[in-house]
Amino acid sequence: CEDCGKSLIGECKLHGPLIRAKDRVIPSRARLTLPHYLTLRVLELRAGNQQILGVFAKKVIQKRTQFGPYVGQLSTKLTCYDESRLVLQVLKDGGKYFLDTPNEDCGNWMMFVRLARNQEEQTLVAYQHCGEVYFTTVKPIEPHTELKVWYAADYAKFMEASAVFIKEESDVSPLPPVAKEPIDPWICSSCGSTFATFALLESHQCIHKDRV
Repeated sequence: CEDCGKSLIGECKLHGPLIRAKDRVIPSRARLTLPHYLTLRVLELRAGNQQILGVFAKKVIQKRTQFGPYVGQLSTKLTCYDESRLVLQVLKDGGKYFLDTPNEDCGNWMMFVRLARNQEEQTLVAYQHCGEVYFTTVKPIEPHTELKVWYAADYAKFMEASAVFIKEESDVSPLPPVAKEPIDPWICSSCGSTFATFALLESHQCIHKDRV
């Protein structure tokens, strides 16, 4: 303690504890790479203070705007899986590798982009080019709209996924099955035989005409 000139274990009983000054919190690498016209929003707060983030536009983003490449660690297996994000792989030196982002210092802002649940909300398409993954806008994105991505057709084949992802919403009730109306049989006026179609009845009536 500089006030009483003593070297103490713990805080000074006479003058009290020191005033602690904390270092400034440095944003992660992924957050620092976010373009100025995009912003992150907290969509959900899960157990353990885990934040579910989404990327939103702050201004109009034109169609055919390319983002990337996606930054991640090349790995033969994923160490961190999130069902709300796309699983991405690339072909490097003849091998197929995952782009793994176990934490925010291993990737860029593209790791926060959530997958599109249907074609209507999809704003980005993911594809591979020269061993890198890029996202490109498929339509103009209005301000306050979330960026959501799905695979391009060729990249979907590479990822062994469907070209269009459609997820059923839990709050949407399925349509009731349409009841089929009973079909009245076609009846021959000569002998009373019944037929499922008019064509069969007409063919049958030709036999009666031949007999006559």
